[in-house]
Amino acid sequence: MGYTPMYLCDLHTHTTCSDGHDTPKELIDRAISVGMKIIAITDHDRIPVESVIENGNKISIVEYAADKGLKLIRGIEISCDTSNEDVHIIGLGCDWKDAYFKSLEREIQKSRAVSYKALIAVLNKKGIDITWDEVLKVNNNVNHPELIQKKHIYELMASKGYTESWQEAKLFIQNDLSLKSTRKKPDPIEVIDEIHRTGGIAILAHPYLIEDRVSYKGYTRSRDQYIKGLIEGSLDGIEACYTYDKTSYKGSMENKEIEKEIRQKYAGKVAIISGGSDYHGDYKKHIVNARELGECGIDLDYFYGNALLNKLY
Repeated sequence: MGYTPMYLCDLHTHTTCSDGHDTPKELIDRAISVGMKIIAITDHDRIPVESVIENGNKISIVEYAADKGLKLIRGIEISCDTSNEDVHIIGLGCDWKDAYFKSLEREIQKSRAVSYKALIAVLNKKGIDITWDEVLKVNNNVNHPELIQKKHIYELMASKGYTESWQEAKLFIQNDLSLKSTRKKPDPIEVIDEIHRTGGIAILAHPYLIEDRVSYKGYTRSRDQYIKGLIEGSLDGIEACYTYDKTSYKGSMENKEIEKEIRQKYAGKVAIISGGSDYHGDYKKHIVNARELGECGIDLDYFYGNALLNKLY
């Protein structure tokens, strides 16, 4: 496909199990085709898929990837903190059979459906003509409404011409207080504790998508203070290398500037300085300059030289 990844290890990707557009098998095949060596599938609030179908047979997804020369890490990206957007904790290497994850998945699916239907109702009052049924049909989730993500609503708004892109739709909703539709999310410190209890490691995704000033447990604090609190709560890592220029990032810093600043602030305070593309297979939606596997990530030497990451495989 004429693409060479900048990094051969990408610890943040999504599939059709949440709001991505590649099936898990398609994502693995694409990763192989571009020369990736390690990827983590980190679908939103979903227990990671265990198997794929190959030649009519169900086989382990990890074995399927390994047979093709790819190390696959099963993970999750958990949306945390009811009061704040984009506080996402990535869990890697957990015991996915633990009852916590099934309970978490069930509760999040319930709160998501209620919240998103309410959001659509408010959007309708503002003249944005979209329906819940359209969201389901457009994303092939008619029989599985529990899989709908907010990004699916953003994409529908863009496809109907209300915004130029899904990123613009996200900012439109975030910046209009009348469109605020809060859904119950788990506390990030509790999530970190549960990830650790189940044998995994916890990494804060895209930290600079968190607002400059946030409210947490009744107190307003800076983003740095908020992250410090997560570190004090035993956060293992923080994502530094990330595709901010292709998201809803509101700041003016370049990707490399953000990465440098994160490294300066948090290297030595957390065990892992992580990276990932947040790949969604958006090329299938004809998104111009869509995020690609390995566009951001970490070096292989860093992965194998990091005690916590290396024990994942």
